[in-house]
Amino acid sequence: MAARHRKYDLLDIIIQGFRDDGWNILYIEDPNNHPFRLKIYRGEESYDLRIYVWNLTHGGGAMRPADEYRIQITGVNQFEPELNGKTLILGWWREGEVFASFDYNKHVGALGFSPSIQIREQALRKAYLKGVAPWEKDNQEIAIAFRPDFIGENVRNLESLHSFGESEQDFDVLKEVTENPDEVNDTEIAAVAVERQIAVVSFKKKIRDNSFKSRVLTSYTNRCAFCGVQLKLIDAAHIVPVQHGGTDETSNGIALCALHHRAFDRNLVTFNADYQILTNESQFHKLAEIGLDGGAEKFNNDLRAVIHLPPTITDRPHVDYINVANDIRGWR
Repeated sequence: MAARHRKYDLLDIIIQGFRDDGWNILYIEDPNNHPFRLKIYRGEESYDLRIYVWNLTHGGGAMRPADEYRIQITGVNQFEPELNGKTLILGWWREGEVFASFDYNKHVGALGFSPSIQIREQALRKAYLKGVAPWEKDNQEIAIAFRPDFIGENVRNLESLHSFGESEQDFDVLKEVTENPDEVNDTEIAAVAVERQIAVVSFKKKIRDNSFKSRVLTSYTNRCAFCGVQLKLIDAAHIVPVQHGGTDETSNGIALCALHHRAFDRNLVTFNADYQILTNESQFHKLAEIGLDGGAEKFNNDLRAVIHLPPTITDRPHVDYINVANDIRGWR
């Protein structure tokens, strides 16, 4: 049997999940101490976190459901809240590489002898397939199973997500969003209690964004189409922006490193229907005139002649999207 992750291994998974989602990390306390205490921030948004985490182990037996998984709480007599922050109680399902998040407010006070918190395998498997899955326990606690790429969204909506047990109707909408996000319309979302609507909208968007991101990065083998770099610095960029009617089809996506993503968005560089990479000479001349062209030569030398293409033809940038993108950016 494979060895279980120790807590610092679990912290690495947590940290990587935040970083892959664009969050920056600061340690509030020594990361060798458990619970872990972190500050995550992105732009103007930031959260102080206290994170309790254990492995999820199979809890089935004569007295338990066969599909039950649980965290066996050790080394903690009582969960402590993160003042002016958020407290996470997490379990890690190694087989499916998903977390389960439990409601701190349902576990306040002394934990008693050999405490554990449970979730069913069905929710864990759904999260593996869909990215996230809510599960209502017998005590009306809402547990949330999620892949590491959803950890930031779980933190942002932590309190409202765990409150869905207060309304069966709201919980049904949340379940439908996590299973079939495109089938949930604005009218259904509007019927959800106001304090929970943001979580529904947020997860609907995140599920679609992460699907697009995963498909694009996989098709480009996590490699920048303009320079070939990997190093986990790659974004999934829309060729035609969503604001201009761009779709989430893989053929409207391109994998770009952070530098070339910004350069593409700022019209310094593009590519044509023959997949040739083009630089905007007039933009470079304007930058030279104001003395801001430092690094231009290296920037141009590092560009490929043609973009790195996915092996699957249907995943490659569609000529119609390329032409529309260049039109709206003024290249033609």
